[in-house]
Formats: sequence, structure tokens, C-alpha cells
Amino acid sequence: MDRKKQIDISAFRHLYPFKSNYIDLNGLKYHFLDQGKGEPVVMIHGNPTWSFYFRELVKGLSPQFRTIVPDHIGCGLSDKPDIKRYDYSLKSRVDDLESLIDHLGLKEKITLVLHDWGGMIGMVYALRHPERIHRIAVMNTAAFLPPKGKKLPFRLRIVRNVKPFATIAVLGMNLFAYGALFMASFKGLKKDVKSGLIAPYNCWSNRIATLKFVQDIPVSEKDPSYSLVKYVDENLYKLSHIPMLICWGQHDFVFDAAYLLEWRRRFPNAEVHAFSDAGHYVLEDVPYEIVILVKDFLQN
Repeated sequence: MDRKKQIDISAFRHLYPFKSNYIDLNGLKYHFLDQGKGEPVVMIHGNPTWSFYFRELVKGLSPQFRTIVPDHIGCGLSDKPDIKRYDYSLKSRVDDLESLIDHLGLKEKITLVLHDWGGMIGMVYALRHPERIHRIAVMNTAAFLPPKGKKLPFRLRIVRNVKPFATIAVLGMNLFAYGALFMASFKGLKKDVKSGLIAPYNCWSNRIATLKFVQDIPVSEKDPSYSLVKYVDENLYKLSHIPMLICWGQHDFVFDAAYLLEWRRRFPNAEVHAFSDAGHYVLEDVPYEIVILVKDFLQN
């Protein structure tokens, strides 16, 4: 196995000109952005992205709002421990987020902005603390069990279930993070953006989270995170009174139209914007449109 490599952000510093902040979580460094002042907006990323993914929202909102964006353990500029030190489970992700918000002592209600795995992580937190949530914005994510008839896509099933292949492909060759650079954006990504998205996953040991996120996807009751996901699925209605904005890239091979339909069913009063020129990385494909929509959502 290779040695850990330092993460070089010089190639995309012009895109990500933010001060880094850290808190200690049981001896692990948990990185987060904390830009601006005002009503807090907490953005929660998925796999294999990191706080870099929300850079345009941070730039667009921080003049008026306090934008807080953590990197999950194993992602971005946070520590990347082995599985003996951290279990990479959904519950641990939510506990980490809760520790950060408690550490910051936020007194105002917060707006959650959720993408990919961030949807489930954020909604578990919201169900733990509904009194703390002011608004929710979701982007190509889920916070419920798969809609009827939906199965885990073949490519994810292979990574999740075939361990020898997953070890070589994801940890050794970085195919999960590299694949997302070409599959998750409908319009295509510029070279410096690709550098930014892929930078934290620069060696075998720094790619552990990209694998563990996929392996933690629950597909049956025996899976460790299934009971927590089922709890969210069954209790999501308790958040239906909270104002919601949905921004959705229509070219997403995982979170497709069936997932958007399920969000609409569960949150019939949500403000919905579906983009025919965007994919899973909707914030990469239509960033400025979404900045305007989120800003209007916050102000209204």
C-alpha cells in the first residue's frame, strides 16, 4: 500500500480561495469552510466530492449569509484514517456534522443545502433537530429508500459487492472519483475544476472514503445503515412543513426522474427547478442559475 500524499491545492486555488478551519473529532482533523456572516447556511456534500463542489454557492451567498461547508472524514481536506480508527458509517457522518454545529454554537435556525449522500446525512440531522432547521435545499440526492422498482445501478453494485475488484479499481486506480469527472457533469468540466474535484483522492490510502460510501449503501435489512435509512424514510413527513427548494439535473444515471418524483410526492409544496442541461453535478453544470435560485429562496 502507498504512503499518504499531501494534497496540493495550488492548481485550483483561484477557484477555492477560502480559509480552512478545523475541529478535532476524537483525534481526527475535520475540515470546514466558514465564510461570511448572517443567517447560517450549512452545505453537505456527497461522494466523491468535497467542499470544493459548493465553491460558487459560498462565493455567491457569503456576502449576506454565513456559509458553513464541512468535508466529511476521508474527504477533502479532512483526515483520512483507516477503518480501525473510523467506521465510515452514515451514523458517524451525522454525529460528525452534529459535533461541528454544536461546536460553532449556532443560535439561529439553519438552512441545509444537500447533494448526493449529503441528502441522507442532512435529513438524519434534521430529524434529530427539527427545531434548528429553517429551510432545506436539495440537489440530486435521496433521503428515502429507493423508489418502487429502482435498483442500485450495475456500476455501483460492482463497487459495493465485489471486494477484490473494488479494492483495485477504487483504491488502486481511483476509478470511482475519475469516473465521476466524466459521467456526473452533462456539460463537461474544465481542467482546473477536474483538478479540484479529484485532488483529495491522490493515493490509495486517501481514497478510502470513496469506497466506503458506496459499501455503506443499504440494500437489505442486514446492512449496517439500513435501519437508520428506513427510519428517515418513514419519518421524512415530519419535515414536510419546512420550506424546500429542489434544483435537479435531469441527466443523472443514479438519481433520475423517479427520485425527483418521490421528492415531489413527499414535499408537494416544494419549489422545483429541473435542468435539462445538467447532470448529477448540477452545481457544476448550472452554478450561476442555482446561486440566484438559492439566494432568492433564502431571502423570501
